Amino acid sequence: MQDHVTDLTEGKPSKIIFRFYMPLLFTYMLQQLYNIVDSMIVGKGIGDDALAAVGNMGSLTFLIIGSCTGLANGFCIPIGQEFGAEKYERMRKYVANSILLSIGISVISCVFSIVNLKDILIKMQVDGKIISDSLSYGYIIFGGIGVTLAYNLAGAVLRALGESKTPFIAILIATITNIVLDILFVFLLKLGVFGVAVATVISQAISAIICIRKIFKIELLRLKKEEFHFEAGVYIELLKNGIPMAIMNSVTAIGCMVVQYFVNGFGVVYTAAYAICSRYINLFMQPSFAIGQAMSAFTSQNYGAKKYDRIRQGTFVCLGFAFVSYIIFAVLMVGFPNFLAGLMLNGTEQISLAADFLPMCGIMMWTVDFLFVFRSGCQGMGISFVPMFSGVLEMALRIMVIVFFMNTVGFMATAYAEIAAWSGALLVNAVMFLFAGKDNKNIVRRSI
Repeated sequence: MQDHVTDLTEGKPSKIIFRFYMPLLFTYMLQQLYNIVDSMIVGKGIGDDALAAVGNMGSLTFLIIGSCTGLANGFCIPIGQEFGAEKYERMRKYVANSILLSIGISVISCVFSIVNLKDILIKMQVDGKIISDSLSYGYIIFGGIGVTLAYNLAGAVLRALGESKTPFIAILIATITNIVLDILFVFLLKLGVFGVAVATVISQAISAIICIRKIFKIELLRLKKEEFHFEAGVYIELLKNGIPMAIMNSVTAIGCMVVQYFVNGFGVVYTAAYAICSRYINLFMQPSFAIGQAMSAFTSQNYGAKKYDRIRQGTFVCLGFAFVSYIIFAVLMVGFPNFLAGLMLNGTEQISLAADFLPMCGIMMWTVDFLFVFRSGCQGMGISFVPMFSGVLEMALRIMVIVFFMNTVGFMATAYAEIAAWSGALLVNAVMFLFAGKDNKNIVRRSI
């Protein structure tokens, strides 16, 4: 095997997954770290209202950018499968056409989100005193969709080939850059949330450049002009994997936006508290999200190589890593909720609301941790419908819980909505992964 790529179809699964997983873990934790740093700087340097303005953009950002990155990750499933099968020419065709599709998608998404941003925020019941900051932040973030998608596609291609170190290096450099620019723009230049958004886009551009440069150095990925030519079968396979993942992210985000809508209706105090709770949930699920990405790459390569028994072995390894992550972060959320909330919030009422939310979700975090493993396993085998359906189920459960319980139990309904969504999606993906398998082959169940 050439330098810069890793064959995940050979070697002891636990050892090879661990080596692949650790850079992923640090990559995703760093990504969330600079989101947390953004929140700390906005909350402490500008104020809770500004923090609420940025927090309002969380679900909307996930809807637009999450859909794009879902497409990028889906595109890389057949890339990993062809790499595992050692069909390198076909693999390069998938890479080339993924680039073309991503360019078109980023342009359309950028224009659509900027044009419609104000109307969407109004429909989300965003408080009038923070809508200006939300717009300032959103216009810059969505204007930078192109660089965000470039990093996600380049990083996904590298991961499909078993290379997880470069995305980590890219995010490490981007995180340092982001923190420095945040301090410069907020505390010294007084640019407010506009400066925070600019710092984020610049940092993402740097991470994209680092990953793209790495791709140019990999001989297996040296693309030729003819590999960019249209081929219907290639586009169909890419979209067959990419669209369901984009829909999964989209409908999940819509569910979160409905929750945000109800939260906003209770005022800025609730909005600020929910923003911080969402930040912590996103941060603490990153280790299991990373193991899910490792599971996806490991599964796709071994599925392409027809080594189904290794998929079974890898499943148990990844579930073990996910369980360790759950124990660590559940202890933090259950044991120190007031401390965590106070790191980013100033108001007593906001801190109290967040401190009620965190322990409840902390106890049930195992459901979303295991969800990442089973869902990524389905995606790695090309079972794209199931994750998409589970995303629809997540949206439905969030909406049902928030509609029926927000007026009776108040802010805690947001925690119940998360738990219900995680549990329902886990059940669907676990059952399909264990008992169905692609084309009714019962791959995993027969191996067990």
